[in-house]
Amino acid sequence: MSFGNQGARVWRKTGEKEMPKCLKSSVKYPQSVMVWGAMSAAGVGPLCFIKGRVNAASYQEILEHFMLPSAEKLYGDEDFVFQHDLAPAHSAKTTGKWFTDHGITVLNWPANSPDLNPIENLWDIVKRKLRDARPNTLDELKAAIEASWASITPQQCHRLIASMPRRIASVFYLLNLN
Repeated sequence: MSFGNQGARVWRKTGEKEMPKCLKSSVKYPQSVMVWGAMSAAGVGPLCFIKGRVNAASYQEILEHFMLPSAEKLYGDEDFVFQHDLAPAHSAKTTGKWFTDHGITVLNWPANSPDLNPIENLWDIVKRKLRDARPNTLDELKAAIEASWASITPQQCHRLIASMPRRIASVFYLLNLN
């Protein structure tokens, strides 16, 4: 089976058309899910599957119940700098106050800048692993995401974090060309 611009193409022998081993169910409108996760050079934290839209209040609940335990697991008593983008829930005044109240430093991130957050590379790894899983239900999708996330090694996370200085230098270089 291969995928191209025209969709799936299947190659099979004469007479195999109706054989169950040659058939695979498809989903016209596949399930989707929103997921929050944390990473550091030491590895990944637990995932949070999000129902509905994310506003400042729901984001702060995620931070309280998922980010703080992740930070404890990944950093222990060490200080860390938290990075997220400037989505409205992330940049809300109440979210900024939440970080201040919890004594957590947030990386200052300019608007309309390239997304260099290394977790985006991690999400890409997860998505690539999901291509082979082909889940048909929401529960199968969640299980496949969790399995993919759990397979991410601390070494992969460390390499992504270690690549940041080089990637930032590349952005500066490109900015100076203009």
